[in-house]
Amino acid sequence: MERTLILVKPDGVQRNLMGEIIGRFERRGLKLIGMKFMQMTVELAEQHYAVHKERPFFNDLVAYITSGPIVAMVWEGNDAINAARATIGATKPVDASPGTIRGDFGMEIGRNLVHGSDSPENGVKEASLFFSEDELVSWNRDLDPWIVE
Repeated sequence: MERTLILVKPDGVQRNLMGEIIGRFERRGLKLIGMKFMQMTVELAEQHYAVHKERPFFNDLVAYITSGPIVAMVWEGNDAINAARATIGATKPVDASPGTIRGDFGMEIGRNLVHGSDSPENGVKEASLFFSEDELVSWNRDLDPWIVE
């Protein structure tokens, strides 16, 4: 089973889209195994966005993600990364397909509502920044046979 970190960014929280966003992943068939409502620290934001450290937009990313509360979640499922990214939509919301989170609710790249891990390796790495292993709940979902073969 793959794991992906999903963050509802400050714009998603401020726009009261948390439930809608969570529901999209639930309806997709992914299984929620961890969730926190939190204020991201500058230190955590710098770790999370470390790959962009040398990019000109790095400081703006850190300032934005720490500007308000977020919802951090870990979702699990077969091919969870690809399923989550298809649900989220293209990074630039105006390029995202209708029916995706960004396609339905986003307008600008700097306010694109959601972060999702881009690879299985990053899913594990990013999840460990926000959650200890004992904060993640492994559980049997009765409807799994209706979702996965």
